[in-house]
Amino acid sequence: MHLLIVEDEAKTAAYLRRGLQENGFRVDVATDGVDGLHRALEGTHDLVVLDIMLPRLDGWELLRQFRAAGRETPVLMLTARDGVNDRVKGLEGGADDYLIKPFAFSELLARIRVALRRVQSQTDSTLTVGDLELDVLTRRAVRQNARIDLTAREFALLWLLMRHAGEVLSRTLIAEKVWDMNFDGDSNVVEVAVRRLRRKVDAPFGRPLIHTVRGMGYVLEQR
Repeated sequence: MHLLIVEDEAKTAAYLRRGLQENGFRVDVATDGVDGLHRALEGTHDLVVLDIMLPRLDGWELLRQFRAAGRETPVLMLTARDGVNDRVKGLEGGADDYLIKPFAFSELLARIRVALRRVQSQTDSTLTVGDLELDVLTRRAVRQNARIDLTAREFALLWLLMRHAGEVLSRTLIAEKVWDMNFDGDSNVVEVAVRRLRRKVDAPFGRPLIHTVRGMGYVLEQR
């Protein structure tokens, strides 16, 4: 899942980004309202975490323009303004949820997952390739009726491969989507991660689904 944080406090933004990445999300950060609106309108994010007090364009106006453009991406407002009128204004303005600073990260994570679940419940939340199933809502992988325990990063990698089943994904693209990093040709982070995922998804079941395409990358498909 791809999230956008619009937050001008550097420490808060770094804290959120690190915590969300550790839980398997890909995270972009914008530090002012104008840049935040531009990134949000690109339409590549699954949810926006939005502060209100922002330079150049405040959160209220960002949200108004975002909704006026017809975007329905969930927005969670994260702010120190705790007045009832502020919360009502945010929710009536198109926010999906509202969380007051200071906050517990576990609560933020739960609220993000609930908001994403609302959207995903309107579509098919289960990906299937051959005898492998991945439930995006419960983050549960099953093959041949056997539960596969995945780390947050392994889940993100498997979700990417299954979402693009039949497509060859380059190491560069995988590094960008799963680790939110520029790929270093001398790094073997992608290879190591794929190897570990294969041990769980393929090795116990006799028939591989994750394939290496020499010189190009990896593909998940039934052959």
